[in-house]
Amino acid sequence: MNHQPQEDKQQQKRTVAEWVTFSIASFILIGVVGLVSFTWIKQPSQKPPLLVVTNNQPLRKINGQYYIPFEVINKGGKTAASVQVIAELRINGKVEETGEQQIEFLSRKEKETGAFIFSQNPEEGELILRVASYKLP
Repeated sequence: MNHQPQEDKQQQKRTVAEWVTFSIASFILIGVVGLVSFTWIKQPSQKPPLLVVTNNQPLRKINGQYYIPFEVINKGGKTAASVQVIAELRINGKVEETGEQQIEFLSRKEKETGAFIFSQNPEEGELILRVASYKLP
């Protein structure tokens, strides 16, 4: 019967070690769950892409060609892929020239710049810049 008390002492020592290990593992698990929850709550809303194209810079004339700079910004929540930007130059109501640009990826709040090149002066007509299409990656 002397065997029993020694086993209780050994089991108590293991129990204390197990409790310490369990406590440390629990704190780590609670920390990970807390960080994941915080990230999920603070995650930006997953709104679709909102693409805005502007030409705020002045056009340049080089060797008889007109360079029309543009900037496209994704103001939405998701990334847009294969963004197609189109420019049309209308003179007297007739489309005289068109241009197309393809932007591979545009993340949330990312901006890309480029330029359309026309042979006719855009100041003599109406220049229309627009985003024609995109797809979700």
